[in-house]
Amino acid sequence: MKLLTLSALFLSAGAALAQPAARTDAAVLQQTVEQFLQVQTGGLPGKVSLSVGPIEPRLSLGACAAPEAFMMPGARAWGRTTVGVRCAAPSVWTVYIQARVTVEGDYIASAVPLAQGQPIVAAQLTTLKGDLTALPPGVATDASQVVGRSSNLSLPAGVPLRLDTLRSRQVVLQGQLVRLVSSGNGFSISSEGKAAANAAEGQTVQVRTASGQSVSGVARAGGLVEVAF
Repeated sequence: MKLLTLSALFLSAGAALAQPAARTDAAVLQQTVEQFLQVQTGGLPGKVSLSVGPIEPRLSLGACAAPEAFMMPGARAWGRTTVGVRCAAPSVWTVYIQARVTVEGDYIASAVPLAQGQPIVAAQLTTLKGDLTALPPGVATDASQVVGRSSNLSLPAGVPLRLDTLRSRQVVLQGQLVRLVSSGNGFSISSEGKAAANAAEGQTVQVRTASGQSVSGVARAGGLVEVAF
């Protein structure tokens, strides 16, 4: 009876040793990356699509209670990207997985040739649809971002308009007589002066008053300069 019992114990122990150690499945890695990217892309305009992988099928990673996805500093969930997945317990490992984020949305392009330096009007623009991640960075997605501004260079029709190549409309011109305005709790002051430079809406500009004093303020439409005290 004892011999049978000991044999059974040895057989049980051998079977336990023969069982492979628990591993993290590739499907778990894919799901972890997908969920992470869904959060990261939640505020993007347009229709977001995600693809993860491929993940090396021979990848052998120990079991993980809570795999954590992350991105390297400077990386973003846009276009082709890389997402890291790490484990702290019971195994310790880090793996990097390739992914692709596409964003189908509207963008603004020139409907006709645009002359350098000329203010752009709505009739010169068209709205197209495409993968925003495949376009140059900073492409305008709404006509209001473009109308009234001018291009730094002449452009043919059909070109996506980048915000960094557009100049804002000048609301104050160098040498122009402007009105300085300042207001606060219970007071309002107004005076005149000459702008020392050109300035677009919201830009800071220097103004020389009649007394020769130089004052800094924020340019506004209509030849106004707001001064804060």
